[in-house]
Amino acid sequence: MNTPKLIGILGGTFDPVHRGHLALAEAALAALPLAEVLWLPSGSPGHRALPAASAHDRLAMLRLATAGEARYRIDASELERDEPTYTVHTLTRMRAQLGEAQPLVLLLGSDSFLSLPTWLRWRELFDLAHIAVASRPGYLPSDGGPQPDLAEEIARRSARPEQLTARAAGRVAYFPMPPTDISASAVRAGLAAGRDMGDLLPAAVLAYIRWEKRERKEN
Repeated sequence: MNTPKLIGILGGTFDPVHRGHLALAEAALAALPLAEVLWLPSGSPGHRALPAASAHDRLAMLRLATAGEARYRIDASELERDEPTYTVHTLTRMRAQLGEAQPLVLLLGSDSFLSLPTWLRWRELFDLAHIAVASRPGYLPSDGGPQPDLAEEIARRSARPEQLTARAAGRVAYFPMPPTDISASAVRAGLAAGRDMGDLLPAAVLAYIRWEKRERKEN
């Protein structure tokens, strides 16, 4: 019997998608036994403010940014939902669609992972997926590291990347990621100030933003 292939899940508002997002996805493909990375743009995220860009524009930019990589796939279903989006609900829906045996791994940056205890029903996430955390060389968390409850979960769930295909969910693994210091809020601020953000955005995404800005002015 063949072992089901591991699906990586990368969620976010992608407002806009930037080189940091792509660096995380590329690092995950390089270090984890992934069959694909499933990009999940959120509609109305439950843990943060509403996106500045429309769902249409965020999806268009994400398609441009991920074009050309056969192992990238986009699931736009969350964009069609009016209610707030929480990861536990998203993963529950995916489990219902894909079955209990399919290995899933939620891909997170270090900051997001350390904030996990603030997420809705966060402990249930381990019943629904593995979690793989991007580890940046030299990165030191400003708050001193994981909270005790999260540290306990890490201690009993830690695994090597190659072990993630052995079961459907429940493990925590780390993978290396090149140092990056990019945030969507900083990108938006730079764009609003008229700065050239070509070093932070894929060329096709920057071209789309410039085109969309001209369209708004003309209409």
